[in-house]
Amino acid sequence: MATMKLAEAGHKVKLFSLVPVKRSHSVCAQGGINGAVNLRGEGDSPYLHFEDTITGGDFLNHQPPVMRMAERAPAIIYLLDRMGVPFNRTSEGLLSFRRFGGTLKHRTAYAGATTGQQLLYALDEQVRRWESTGQVEKYEGWEFLGIVKDSNGACRGITAQNLRTMSIEAFACDAAVIATGGNGLIFGRSTNSIINTGAPVSICYQQGVHYGNPEMVQIHPTAIPGEDKCRLISESVRGEGGRVWVPRNPMDTRNAADIPEPDRWYVCEEMDPKYGNLLSRDIVSFIIYCVCRMGKGVRGQQQAYLDITQLHESRGGPYTREQINDKLEGVLEIYEKFMREDPIANPMRIYPAVHYTMGGLWVDYEMNGDGSWDVDSARNQMTNVPGLYAAGECEYQYHGANRLGANALLSCLVGGEIAAQGIQAYMQNLPLQGASEDASGSMLEDARKQRQAEYDHLKSSNGSENPYRLHAELAEVMWNNCGIWRVQKDLISAQAKLDELAARAHQCDMIDDSGWNNQAVPFARAVVNMIEQSKAIVGGAIARDESRGAHFKMDTPARDDTNWLRTTLADWTAGGPKFSYEPIDTRYIPPRARKYAVNQLSIVKKLMGDDFLSGFEAATGTK
Repeated sequence: MATMKLAEAGHKVKLFSLVPVKRSHSVCAQGGINGAVNLRGEGDSPYLHFEDTITGGDFLNHQPPVMRMAERAPAIIYLLDRMGVPFNRTSEGLLSFRRFGGTLKHRTAYAGATTGQQLLYALDEQVRRWESTGQVEKYEGWEFLGIVKDSNGACRGITAQNLRTMSIEAFACDAAVIATGGNGLIFGRSTNSIINTGAPVSICYQQGVHYGNPEMVQIHPTAIPGEDKCRLISESVRGEGGRVWVPRNPMDTRNAADIPEPDRWYVCEEMDPKYGNLLSRDIVSFIIYCVCRMGKGVRGQQQAYLDITQLHESRGGPYTREQINDKLEGVLEIYEKFMREDPIANPMRIYPAVHYTMGGLWVDYEMNGDGSWDVDSARNQMTNVPGLYAAGECEYQYHGANRLGANALLSCLVGGEIAAQGIQAYMQNLPLQGASEDASGSMLEDARKQRQAEYDHLKSSNGSENPYRLHAELAEVMWNNCGIWRVQKDLISAQAKLDELAARAHQCDMIDDSGWNNQAVPFARAVVNMIEQSKAIVGGAIARDESRGAHFKMDTPARDDTNWLRTTLADWTAGGPKFSYEPIDTRYIPPRARKYAVNQLSIVKKLMGDDFLSGFEAATGTK
């Protein structure tokens, strides 16, 4: 979006991508994009969308940017429609909307279950128009290595490496936008692509950019458990009527489809009859986790069922197979491909997996004196480094402590739009920012030489460590100690382990020293950056003595607005992250209890009981 908007405004844009642009990780977004278009006459509005987003984020999101996102959402959806995105439609030809978690409204526009792919392709077509005129120049297969700052600390360029030839170059710019996605690979088997190391965020963080709310990492409740990675089963399945359940007898050997209703435990519906299976992601994930931790998962395993069989007409449902496929095309194909089962005839087997990071690069915003959004401010979407902007999952601004489903594509597009507006305002005053400095001379060359020296040193390393084994250890530490259920002593243990891994990561033995298409050295470099980012994630979790959204800490299981209604800001130092905090802008809605009937602590009490809590407290020293 930022590329398209800047090209439309007449600016020349260099677009760098680790993979071909059309293979960016947004292609994996399945369920839809939110917007209160209100075609179903439910009384929906951008304000209610805003309210649901703030409530879902457990009040950790600054409210003005979220309000702006909700207000822009209908226009963004109609813009995409005009670009040719093949959104599903009603029989009258209107856009079709489904429900997603954390809301009672039909607010999610979708293109089957391949919405991200359709949006990405439509935007790429628009960018290709400008590419053909020379306004946009693509660099596909290049890895971001760092920003280049001038003497005033402003971003004046970037360094990047061609992953085919392995050459490293520096590029001058007036402003740069980081839009590099999440960091799921830190946790190993996540729903993210293997390119999602989070390294660009880590690099910027190590170069002085604030890292906001690093401890807030979302676990998606429904993913296909896999030995290599976890594959997403979109929230759209639950939005279309999918139900989460486990057999009342966990060792029931009958086929899932043959287990009668009385022998099924619809645990989400029992916990909250109002929201049911469409509770927010942090709550549904925690319910499934607790059920499996009790040994009540499917046949005692870490699995539950996600069931859409009741939607088919053969079981009394309203839809034919073709109609179900039309609504969920893509996600059902993925399940059938990897599990070798028909998800329309057999309930799907799922388990939570790391999916999204609410934390990311800190970015700013500005309001007018009358409380309205200042569209013309250069501060909007800008990091604390002048001239460096961020948009999408790599920044922290919109989702607070927990993202609502189908807000990811929206926040990415709105963030890109706002970043483009901010850059145009910034460039109008660029002479005041020190633009006269020779950005194409020694400053860029010095940066290039520094990155080249780092690469050459890593390439010639002959230590005793294997970077792939180090990554496996990192993933094990992060998932087991800083995952869905956090305990202070485990986090402190993880912190010590990360320090050990950081030292070992600089002692790698490079199994590939080739000068062309080298994969080992970039991965070893990514491991170093993942470990540094992990230190901020764990450190932020240790410091935040409360539970909020995706951050559930058994030592302090209640939300604490008095002390912790504030953004975590991590700053990198060689000795570890340093933390500061900023208060949350709550100008529209004062903090209050979430709408849902349950929270994590009440789930533990209802499912596991006082005896479990007493035993857990005795074993861990928590209260």
